Amino acid sequence: MDSESLAAARVLEALSRASEILAGLRHPFVRSELFSYFLPDAGARVGTTFTLPDGREVRFEVSITASAAAFLVEGAITAESDVLLELPRKSMPSVHDGLAVFNDYVAEVAAPAVRLIDQLLDEIV
Repeated sequence: MDSESLAAARVLEALSRASEILAGLRHPFVRSELFSYFLPDAGARVGTTFTLPDGREVRFEVSITASAAAFLVEGAITAESDVLLELPRKSMPSVHDGLAVFNDYVAEVAAPAVRLIDQLLDEIV
């Protein structure tokens, strides 16, 4: 397998692992739905959307995009237009470095999920 094919396989593996982690985010009182889609030109975003009882959507998401010179990684948690967590957009020169940041961002986005959902539910009551 050539290096580009191996890099592509590693990106797919990381996206699959991220989808699994974010799909595992659950809350007993809130419906959730996993999403994943491709970004132009060469990227993907994965995440989970929780729908609160008042109809607001809370999104936990991470993305990785390949450009000519770097891999761009982003992560965020948003409740409608309110940004609850925005990780800095990082530009990494290699796929290895980009995937390391991507994996870190998945963990950082997933970690506060239950606590944030609980806080938002408390605001409704």
